[in-house]
Amino acid sequence: MINEEIEAARQKLEAEHAEVMESLGNVWVAVEAVRNSEPTDNVHDLLKALEDATKEARDGGIIGSGSNDHRRALKKYLELTGGD
Repeated sequence: MINEEIEAARQKLEAEHAEVMESLGNVWVAVEAVRNSEPTDNVHDLLKALEDATKEARDGGIIGSGSNDHRRALKKYLELTGGD
């Protein structure tokens, strides 16, 4: 039974990690927009867009909980495996 619980927790952890990695796409786009900005671009707004993309990856958007779900899945997995 415990091995099945560990396997299920590991699968949940991997799925949550994949979702977070996918959500980073918007972060990378925003980083590149800042990196490629010109002196005449509104860097303040570009950084705000980066902040928003990062917040969404961390906290989730309308659907999903971002890295919060990953943190919970990691905690459960570590509890089951006796990890740190």
